[in-house]
Amino acid sequence: MLTKKLYKIFFLIPLFLFIPLISKAVCPVCTIAIASGVGLCRYLGIDDIISGLWIGGLLLSLTIWFKEKYLQKRNKDFKYSSLIILFVLFLLTFIPLKFTNILGHKYNKVFGIDRLVFSSLIGIILLYISIFTNSWLKKRNNNKVYFPYQKVVIPILFLTIFSFIFYFVFC
Repeated sequence: MLTKKLYKIFFLIPLFLFIPLISKAVCPVCTIAIASGVGLCRYLGIDDIISGLWIGGLLLSLTIWFKEKYLQKRNKDFKYSSLIILFVLFLLTFIPLKFTNILGHKYNKVFGIDRLVFSSLIGIILLYISIFTNSWLKKRNNNKVYFPYQKVVIPILFLTIFSFIFYFVFC
């Protein structure tokens, strides 16, 4: 019962990508920082629930970056491009992990969902909320940032804080 509700929630979450924001841009520095976090997590042997947060953030960051830097600049953007790009990146990430037996272990689940997939979905949500938070803060301050690199710090801060929360809750 709870698993069915979670699946419904996770399939509706990507619809939030279509809520208009002033600026959805994710800078290259933020994307590289998130990618570094993912690599560092795997290298240090950090639990999948933590790695997944960063993977989800990276997937959304790459989605937004590809849409804005490639599709929109070439006037090839279309109605559900964000959702399709995110879905394709999600598949390109997790299908190889399934075939290499990193995903799908019987006891590596949270609410009936693989820990890595579950936390990746949460990471996507967190990065989206952090982008919205950055836009909201800028709007409150006459479209100026409160501090240098605010656009980079806020997403990294969100993912880091939730990494600690997930560590204490799930590990």
